[in-house]
Amino acid sequence: MTDDVRLRRGRGALGFSFFVQGVAFALLVTRIPAIQDRYGISDGLLPAFLAAVPILAGASSVATEHLVKRVAPSVVLRWAQPLVLLSLLGVGASGQMWHVAVALGAFGLSVGALDASMNMLGVSLQRAYGRSIMLGFHAAYSLGGILGASAAWAGAHWELNLFVSYLPAVVVLLPLAFLGSRRYVDGPAGQGEGDGKGLGPDGFKLLLPLCLVMACAYIGDSTVANWSAKYLQDVLGSSEQMATVPYNVYMVTTLVGRAVGDLGVRRFGAAAVVRAGTLVAAGGFAVVAAAPGAWVGMLGFTLLGIGLCVIVPQTFAAAGRLFPGASDTAVARLNIFNYVGFLIGSPLVGAVGDAWSYRGAMLLPMALVLVTLLQARSFGSEGARYGVRHERRAGDRAVDVGRGGNEV
Repeated sequence: MTDDVRLRRGRGALGFSFFVQGVAFALLVTRIPAIQDRYGISDGLLPAFLAAVPILAGASSVATEHLVKRVAPSVVLRWAQPLVLLSLLGVGASGQMWHVAVALGAFGLSVGALDASMNMLGVSLQRAYGRSIMLGFHAAYSLGGILGASAAWAGAHWELNLFVSYLPAVVVLLPLAFLGSRRYVDGPAGQGEGDGKGLGPDGFKLLLPLCLVMACAYIGDSTVANWSAKYLQDVLGSSEQMATVPYNVYMVTTLVGRAVGDLGVRRFGAAAVVRAGTLVAAGGFAVVAAAPGAWVGMLGFTLLGIGLCVIVPQTFAAAGRLFPGASDTAVARLNIFNYVGFLIGSPLVGAVGDAWSYRGAMLLPMALVLVTLLQARSFGSEGARYGVRHERRAGDRAVDVGRGGNEV
């Protein structure tokens, strides 16, 4: 098998893994009101349940950083994805509050390893391709989120219990994901270790601006994931069925934005794309906060999807360029701030919403997302335009040779 064929198959398999994760996560977060009602979780206790998942996922991401020193990221991903799907099924199958707590804990631990290993493989494949492809992987995630949110809407529409709603997705996707995992492509041996030095003595200082961007982006994303349904239903007066739609709208717009985003990065550079996305996302939060009704709220979530969709994939890609010899370590540490954002975002919006108003709470993630404008230079400019000036030909395949750690 030639390298080109192997890379194409690896890219397709990894894209499907992102797709499966999008389905699983959407099925979970869009049914939060149903989970809350089924297990009698109070509004005061709900933030604690929502916070437990990112805390455990962050711990799992730290463990994955060390685990990939012994086994390939593809091995971690191969086993983490089935565990995510099975824990999702456990959320729907349990009958008591402690059962669902255990299932959500298992979901958090497995999803941390899954997210870290998926993005490690994505960064290494992008380096091998020599052009921006990370947004394409995250577009597959968005497509999965659309399907998952649509399935959640159907479950709410026909008043299906959670187990029945989750079972078809798990039965279909679990074996396909496991079979596809045989085609994952890892980076060259030793690529993620930097000769055993990790990120170096000043490495985390260089990575910190990207960590801040990641946390702020996921505060915005978690606001949509965890509060959009309740916001539409409780604040804007929509029905339960319609309350599942904002996340679906959000995922549709992230799919569109990510599908064309790689072209924008190649044409204008990552920093310009990230700046534009930040401004659109901030506008989306402003519209949501001021919305007089459900349909205007939908417009706000549409803008949020268009704006936020480019930030996270480009943050992972920038970390890979910044530490080309230790990309696995950089991605694992950066991924922790994915969960920091979720950990801060959900309780923050909930606390401000309870103490003041949920409309006012939407202004907080808006302000935090705007922090990205101050850190946009960390994404580089010319070095982030894969396939324009910073590539060379190795045989018949382009290999990225950007400026690496000089792009801060």
